[in-house]
Amino acid sequence: MMRFAPLVFLISLLAPCAAHAEQVVAALSQNRISITANFDGSEILIYGAVKRDTPTPDDGPLDVIITVAGPQKVETIRRKDRRLGIWINVENTIMGHAPTFYEVASTRALSDTLTPLTDSLWKITPDAQILPAMRGAPARDALLRLRTADELYRVRENDVEITQDTLFSTSVTLPSNLVEGGYTTRILLLREGRVLDSYTTSINVQKVGIERWLYRLAQDNAFLYGLLALLIAGLSGWLASAGFRLLKR
Repeated sequence: MMRFAPLVFLISLLAPCAAHAEQVVAALSQNRISITANFDGSEILIYGAVKRDTPTPDDGPLDVIITVAGPQKVETIRRKDRRLGIWINVENTIMGHAPTFYEVASTRALSDTLTPLTDSLWKITPDAQILPAMRGAPARDALLRLRTADELYRVRENDVEITQDTLFSTSVTLPSNLVEGGYTTRILLLREGRVLDSYTTSINVQKVGIERWLYRLAQDNAFLYGLLALLIAGLSGWLASAGFRLLKR
């Protein structure tokens, strides 16, 4: 039986702890975002409560961690170098799928909330979520650095409000340069570094109107999209030239 002890321990970390009988009941202020020509970002309110069948345990504070992950894409990182006075791409690194957006919000500092093993199993922090198999690779470090600088990867500690160990809420600001697709939202309940329960939902982000038509045209018929772009550019130039001629008269 002793040989099964490590397996039982791992299962107890991965599975919600039934002994506490604490469950997440949560909702989003909106689960659909439409991208239009004047879209400049959106703020999503995430709120909920903890459902209990027994009195509140006193074996440590309740922690809530919320993660929002955007659609995953295969990433190519290009390294530039100066050759003959010109900066050119000298090396390309193709990496596995990484989320285009990733944000973590928590009630307390993650160092006080998570154990390294729990983080590794549940992939909560960006370091555990974003291409963990490539730790130490310069391309991965560059991806994390660039997306953190662009505020596409964010960690917001002490930013989930919790009242009487029952009600919680936070808001997530999605930037204007969103990628279409499903944004997976996870809400995790923890005590003393162990995940008690989790709740997962999604936010659907989609272009609408003329923006969606142009996007689909570019994806489905690149040749026609290129011709249309040239036609619009030529027409804009002709109209500008005609306008200047009228102004000179």
